[in-house]
Amino acid sequence: MKRMCTGLMLAGTLLATGTAAADDLLQWQNNSLTYLWGKSFTINPQIQQTVTFEHADAWKYGDNFFFLDRIFYNGKADGNLGPNTYYGEFTPRLSAGKIFDRKFEFGPIKDVLLAMTYEYGEGDTNSYLFGPGFDLAIPGFDYFQLNFYQRHTDSNRPGSNIWQITPVWSYTIPVGSSNVLIDGYMDWVVDNDKNSHGTYHANLHFNPQIKYDLGKAMHWGEKHLYVGIEYDYWKDKYGVEDTSSFKTNQDTASLLVKYHF
Repeated sequence: MKRMCTGLMLAGTLLATGTAAADDLLQWQNNSLTYLWGKSFTINPQIQQTVTFEHADAWKYGDNFFFLDRIFYNGKADGNLGPNTYYGEFTPRLSAGKIFDRKFEFGPIKDVLLAMTYEYGEGDTNSYLFGPGFDLAIPGFDYFQLNFYQRHTDSNRPGSNIWQITPVWSYTIPVGSSNVLIDGYMDWVVDNDKNSHGTYHANLHFNPQIKYDLGKAMHWGEKHLYVGIEYDYWKDKYGVEDTSSFKTNQDTASLLVKYHF
């Protein structure tokens, strides 16, 4: 659920920077590296540096997104994870429109998909998510996706059989000789889950990036090099309820440099 990146990035602006395969099995792909530096994080050490690799593609029957974070705690050790850790997600989606070669469009919906996500990292973090996904046509947006997941864990920890709603978006604003790109996602876990091993509390993670296309401004190439910030608001982070004695609500921002290739 914790993505230190831009979200799925599966349509719109990335088409210009992706590559197409001759046989159309792979329609386009895009890769990127991001560096983030921020402070005022909760639960984990307050100051964090993150290096993220992301891959997005569209293929004959759907689309895929993958990211891997390497997180450094600025020389301090997390009580459970040590001085650094990793976290990643793999999100494949199967498109009804592509599989059946017909349009599944009604109202703002332009495609219906089966959405899946595998979350993994250090410790007991593995989760499996699946449910319906929708690509929406919303005026002004480069793309807008809305995925509904049921969450499952592979252990006895709480957090299974509960629902999560995940919108993902991208919006471009022309500014002078370049553009500002606002993209990101929100994970909203709407249920609580409690068992003998503890309680997983409903939580909301809002994680947009606001980025200036520096490469375009400097005539180095459009949609390759971005600078900006990533805002991170997480209510009841990791499903741990915020209390007066243990603060888990996170409200912070990180400086960002991102390169697409």
